[in-house]
Amino acid sequence: MDFGVGLMVLGGFLLGGAWSIWRADHDTEGRTGAQVLFAGILLVAALLATASGVLRVI
Repeated sequence: MDFGVGLMVLGGFLLGGAWSIWRADHDTEGRTGAQVLFAGILLVAALLATASGVLRVI
């Protein structure tokens, strides 16, 4: 498997993790600050991994 494709797959997994954390809110309290922060960090990591994977493939 090419390294760029692996980075894009990793970006997809990280994006799925960010979505999962974002959707895991409490019924009455909503999202906590830690959930928002961690989902944001995972989203940025997913975007960086996907962008670098695309650039490696090109």
